[in-house]
Amino acid sequence: MTSRGRFAPSPTGLTHLGTASTALLAWLSVRAQRGAYVMRMEDLDRRRVVAGSADGILGDLRWFGLDWDEGPDVGGPHAPYAQSERGPRYAAAFENLRTAGLVYPCFCSRKDIQSAASAPQAPGDEAHYPGTCRDLAQSEVVRRVSSGAAPAWRFRVDRAGIIPFTDRVRGRYEADPGSIGDFVVLRADGVPAYQLAVVVDDIAMRISEVVRGEDLLASTVRQLLLYRAFEATPPVFAHVPLLLGDDGARLSKRHQGVTLRELRDAGES
Repeated sequence: MTSRGRFAPSPTGLTHLGTASTALLAWLSVRAQRGAYVMRMEDLDRRRVVAGSADGILGDLRWFGLDWDEGPDVGGPHAPYAQSERGPRYAAAFENLRTAGLVYPCFCSRKDIQSAASAPQAPGDEAHYPGTCRDLAQSEVVRRVSSGAAPAWRFRVDRAGIIPFTDRVRGRYEADPGSIGDFVVLRADGVPAYQLAVVVDDIAMRISEVVRGEDLLASTVRQLLLYRAFEATPPVFAHVPLLLGDDGARLSKRHQGVTLRELRDAGES
């Protein structure tokens, strides 16, 4: 199969150099293999989306010298390329998980989880869920829903066994499902969680290679579990180092003077 890579930014503001660097590395890798480069907008969280930023990102990346074979602005055989337009696909995937008994309703708030004594987590990682609602009786679920509580839905993680995979940057990596806890695949407001959406999209778009920042390495075990649940072959992963600002922290939108737009407006070429 022809190599298929992708870049999937969130349209939450201007494109900073850290994002551009990862986009470039993903583009270089797939172009070196004479493969296809797919652009996809991860815009499910409508509260964070900044109006006009999707078009701005595409324009900035084209100015940066990148091109893509499929995407929101050029179309392609796996359209649509904005997650906000792919709701029926996520709903069908979730229903498959629910029918198979691989997910369960969870009524815990974020505060409940973070305050649990058994929920330590690494900085920036998803809080470890202690399993409070894992074995709720169906009668209790019905009672809570009837009283107006809206549950999120969590994937049941089999805590036995290590999941090994080979990262193109880090080499062999062993992921321990027991260290992550059951994770959300559908939020209480009905919005698909990142882990579910990204796996469903990468399967549907036949993505064979994912180059992304090393800050997403911790997400890989969750995604591998979903690939296994959907009986799909996962892509090859490459988690690349992040660009850092003068303060030693990774470049983000809070850093000033490091966006492609500012460089372009300053006359860089």
